[in-house]
Amino acid sequence: MYNQKKEVSPATVVSNEPDSLSFNSSTNDTETVVVSPQRANDKYAEWDSWETIHAVELALAEHHDVTLIEADEHAYQKFLTTRPEIVFNISEGMNGVSREAQIPAMLEYLGIPYSGSDPLTLAICLDKSRAKEILSYYHISTAQFEVIHSLSELTSCSISTPCMVKPLHEGSSKGIYDSSLAKSQADLIKEVETVISVYHQPALIEEFLSGREFTVAVMGNDDEVTCLPIVEIKFDSLPEGVNPIYSYEAKWIFDRPESPLDIFECPAKIPSSLKNEIEQLCIKAYKTLRCRDWCRIDVRLDAQGIPHIIELNPLPGILPNPKDNSCFPKAARAAGMNYNQLIQTTMWLAAKRYGLS
Repeated sequence: MYNQKKEVSPATVVSNEPDSLSFNSSTNDTETVVVSPQRANDKYAEWDSWETIHAVELALAEHHDVTLIEADEHAYQKFLTTRPEIVFNISEGMNGVSREAQIPAMLEYLGIPYSGSDPLTLAICLDKSRAKEILSYYHISTAQFEVIHSLSELTSCSISTPCMVKPLHEGSSKGIYDSSLAKSQADLIKEVETVISVYHQPALIEEFLSGREFTVAVMGNDDEVTCLPIVEIKFDSLPEGVNPIYSYEAKWIFDRPESPLDIFECPAKIPSSLKNEIEQLCIKAYKTLRCRDWCRIDVRLDAQGIPHIIELNPLPGILPNPKDNSCFPKAARAAGMNYNQLIQTTMWLAAKRYGLS
């Protein structure tokens, strides 16, 4: 199960108002990126390219007969027709705050096994505030936050600047731009207004954590949950003047296969004590949100060096090309797994849950 990314130009960085941004690429040529007021080019940011879909197909085909089914309005009928033994699910869905849960819900209704987390976990993790509320209840460190539905609510907002402003129900850095780090009240108003008007959903205002950032690939179920080597995001590799956040520009504009950023370090060079602290935090969050098979978890340190959960991504990005900075495959390679082995291990974990392995 998949959603194939539509062909849209990645050349436009988007913001509230027209502007431009110049930066030096790895070839030392200065490039100017035109900034558009619409933010329209990130609509399909969560969906997968044909390259990724085909790579997953080839990996599974080493041990299985594979049928591709797109997660569209015809998916349910295709399930009835094909009756797969098990589904490898990477579908993101399209509409609504429960879009990632829709295909797994269909599969559960039909009694068809599938990989990855269940509809409840997928829906909760896509709603960043609900996930953070549950983490907070279980005393799992996460940045302080508030959800804002209208500009009038900002008058009572307790989160001070600098702070992050994000759409409440998005992934793949969709809606998170360099300007999303609000450094003043004027910035905050502008970003909240943009999120509400462009993405038609509430804005999550989150305490900005000024420390180092990591992402952790977690795999397994029950008492056999493990972390792959930790990836650190090295913000000093970003163009000068860019904010130290992993924004849409950093992920899709500055970092390109023909001119990659040296932005990830894996394994992260950190003391063993911090490594253990991050791993235990991520495993606790993984189990608390009842993730299954795999999940990528973003972690950031505060000014005192204490790790906090930023968010959980139970449908992790899995770009197959090593030249692409895709964290889960990068962590897998550092653990000694090639791309096919990563996909096959995930499928095996799912099959084992259902007693099929």
